[in-house]
Amino acid sequence: MLYSMKISQDIRREHGLSTAEIEEGMAQKAKEFAASGNQVYLPLAD
Repeated sequence: MLYSMKISQDIRREHGLSTAEIEEGMAQKAKEFAASGNQVYLPLAD
């Protein structure tokens, strides 16, 4: 858990993201996930 927190901190420092920008990005990804059917494993395209 501590290692993942360090990675998150490094990304914020490197990209200069504010908490609001991060939350907005997470909300956008949540909408994309819901639109894809809330499935972690999607079927392979033919």
